[in-house]
Amino acid sequence: MSVNEYMKAQKLGEKCYQAAVSKNEYPYLPVLEEVVSSSDVEGEVYLGLQNIALGHVVGTATAGRTTAFASNFMPILDYKTEFGAKWSALCDSHLEEGIHDPIKAYEYMNRFYVVEGNKRVSVLKYFGADSVPAIVTRKMPKRTDDIENKIYYEFVDFHKQTGLNYVMFTQVGSYDKLREYIGLDSDGVFSDDARMDFNSAHLAFEKAFLAKKGGDALTITPDDGLLVFLSVYGYDALKEMTGEEVKENLEKIWDEILLSSHKKVKDVLPKMDPVEPKKKLFSKKPDPYKKIKVAFVYDKTPEDSVWIYSHDLARIKLEEKYKEKLETKVCKNIDDNKKLAECLNELAEDAFDVIFTTGPEMLPESLKLAVEYPDVKILNCSLSMPTSHVRTYYARMYEAKFIAGILAGCLCEDGRIGYIADYPIFGTVANINAFAIGAKMVNPRAKIYLEWSKKRGSNPHKTFEELGINYISDRDMISPLDASRRFGLYSLENGEVRNLVMPFYDWSAFYGRVVDAVLEDNWKQEEKNEAARSVSYWWGMSAGVIDVIFSRHIPSETMRLVNLMVSMIKNGSVKPFFGKLCSQQGVIRDCEQSEMQASDIIKMDWLADNVIGSIPEESELIEDAKDVVNLQGVNSPERLELKS
Repeated sequence: MSVNEYMKAQKLGEKCYQAAVSKNEYPYLPVLEEVVSSSDVEGEVYLGLQNIALGHVVGTATAGRTTAFASNFMPILDYKTEFGAKWSALCDSHLEEGIHDPIKAYEYMNRFYVVEGNKRVSVLKYFGADSVPAIVTRKMPKRTDDIENKIYYEFVDFHKQTGLNYVMFTQVGSYDKLREYIGLDSDGVFSDDARMDFNSAHLAFEKAFLAKKGGDALTITPDDGLLVFLSVYGYDALKEMTGEEVKENLEKIWDEILLSSHKKVKDVLPKMDPVEPKKKLFSKKPDPYKKIKVAFVYDKTPEDSVWIYSHDLARIKLEEKYKEKLETKVCKNIDDNKKLAECLNELAEDAFDVIFTTGPEMLPESLKLAVEYPDVKILNCSLSMPTSHVRTYYARMYEAKFIAGILAGCLCEDGRIGYIADYPIFGTVANINAFAIGAKMVNPRAKIYLEWSKKRGSNPHKTFEELGINYISDRDMISPLDASRRFGLYSLENGEVRNLVMPFYDWSAFYGRVVDAVLEDNWKQEEKNEAARSVSYWWGMSAGVIDVIFSRHIPSETMRLVNLMVSMIKNGSVKPFFGKLCSQQGVIRDCEQSEMQASDIIKMDWLADNVIGSIPEESELIEDAKDVVNLQGVNSPERLELKS
């Protein structure tokens, strides 16, 4: 029997060998001493007896036996050799009593290279075994700024804490995410029972993932896919699922997993302007009696949040415009995940057609609902975090900030201008830099003094008062119950606030488009030819979702300039991030005749060279800012993944 098994294994080896040769690739087992030199390693750590995943055993430590195997560990030598006889004898032994003697291996960068036991690995791989016992020594690479190196050192810490040596990710911060999903603190203890539970759940998911068509060809690992799965269903639910249930649920979110692969290669970009839907040749006339139900979910109320107030103004405009065609509902103070999950489920059960969740921290729960209710159209107000089930939308406020910066640069004689930002998230840094670039465009001496309202111990107004700064860019607008005049760009004259320009959101321009698309049955058109059906919007002044209001205190000559710049922003002839751009660290972009791409503006994590200040780390922020920043901050894992 072992002869037949060897012949089958040899055919698998020869097939792999020929495929490698045809691609001009090395056809044998990788050799560790050829992969890494001693100068790349800072030391060795003896790990002792481990149970290692065979899928992570990729090569041999030395060149001695490498040509006996193809790169898939299948034999390629003739059966009538000493090697063939030994392989066959080992095969018989495995079938009779199993292979129990541990191999010896080096681990380097989460991959294993066999020192002793190549044939044992070959036989076990041939029979589809999941793991093999091994005496392992880890070769520690020297620390570098390389993304793979950073991920590996995260793995080392995770392995030390959990004893799990088979979890592999492609994105920085993923091990912390996994800890969060499985309920493990960074300094917590992972018990033997917890390890057994994870092994079982992980194996069920990995088998379903690799069995899915195309699963083994993605640029992400099964564990990257596992994080997507856990973000929707949770770890406790996964542990209770049968293998068949894992397959069914994986099928539901497969587009999300495909999208996570697309994001890594920057295939997902937002729609910068509205696109008129193509008219269908034989489209039926819209139903004049059709009515849709639209819900708005807020974490606060319009009375105590400027952000919510801007969205609620748009909702009121929708009601006025569509009247009997539209029924709206507002859900207020939905400020934690439990409330949000209950709220969204109630809306879905009440057959709402469209749900707008108005903060980036609401995206995970929005996604969970969208997976379970695929007919409900859910949109989340966040930037650069598209999903295949939830459309995302945001506005290019940086265009209005650019105009405000130009005005500040014109009016501020000493060039010292204050800027108050809130959350260090996607979009906010672009706003700061656009303002700084606008100010410097008309005033080469302009310096922007940056303060963060969500930073612990911060008191921006007091800081600016001490510095004698009288021109300040503050929050974008105020709510009805707020008597303060500190909004937009203003000047301080003898302690009195004089408002100059107020950038504002007009979300009704966007919400109206969505309602029209649903009423006219054009909703699905924008999903065509999109990466994994993902659709995200990032509209600006040209679409009417962003505009500016000027005060009468601005000199008429200055108004001529800013009005001209507003017109040029709207028609696209002026772009805030165009040509050569300089950061605090030096030249960031040296393309004189082109504009910065949307993907680079979104992931902007640098400050212009005339900004005095820095981007705070999460640890420096007040507690209620951390959820938003952890999800969408410029220093979050999502941003690091985009950058890679």
